[in-house]
Amino acid sequence: MGFQRGSVAQASWVLRIGVAMEFIGHGALGFLHPAAWFPYFAVMGIPREAAASLMPLVGSLDLALALVALFHPLPGAVLYMALWGLGTALLRPLAGEPAWEALERSGNFGAALALFLMARREGASSWLRFRGFGALDEGSRSRVCWVLRLTTAGILLGHGALGLLVRKALLSTQYASIGLQGAWVEPCIGAFECALAVAVLVWPGFGLLIFVAAWKLATEALSPMAGSPIWVFVEHGGSYAAPLALALMDRSARATALETFRESPARRAPERLSNEPRPAQ
Repeated sequence: MGFQRGSVAQASWVLRIGVAMEFIGHGALGFLHPAAWFPYFAVMGIPREAAASLMPLVGSLDLALALVALFHPLPGAVLYMALWGLGTALLRPLAGEPAWEALERSGNFGAALALFLMARREGASSWLRFRGFGALDEGSRSRVCWVLRLTTAGILLGHGALGLLVRKALLSTQYASIGLQGAWVEPCIGAFECALAVAVLVWPGFGLLIFVAAWKLATEALSPMAGSPIWVFVEHGGSYAAPLALALMDRSARATALETFRESPARRAPERLSNEPRPAQ
């Protein structure tokens, strides 16, 4: 149980940092008045002038929530952050973008949802109190792992489909920034990411998840290299945190299962029999 509590603490800190990065990046972008945001406000019936005034306010709220997630993750606030991340992701297809754009941003809501499920809650009042992150029972651990598993697969599948099926122009620009050019680049990398998504769903091993986390860090780092603000890279913090937190949870589960197997009566019985004195011949 102690080992599990330690792994939960590690995974929760990874998620807290990832969610905080997401809201710091999104909040900082709000002060830059990105042109890509205006269609999202238009979906809600907000005209361009009003949207320009609201963007810094949205950014300020995001920055405040980032501090909450990092230093005092109240369950109610974290759940709100997950719903906010889901809502902003869904604005993209509502504004006419491919649905893969929303799926690619699974980290924007999946990481916060996993953090919410890990938080200890006892009664309605605990939603506004931070009680820390303790050891999880098997059911809670399974739910958290599945949220992180689906989140990681969604991130990969969405990004991969944008390259394989949509041939998103921005991806071509990013790959060209490191010398990868040609009509084959986007679909090949996209197909590889789709295969990674399937692998995560089928067998989310520790080594695979560490590779996925490193892959997402590397591919998202192409955004500032291609000319986007550094905050775009920071905003994808949930995409890095989800596979890394899942890797820590997976390693803990495997270690616990191995320890349980070693201490099981069926395992220990042959050892006791081998140590018993044999009768004299």
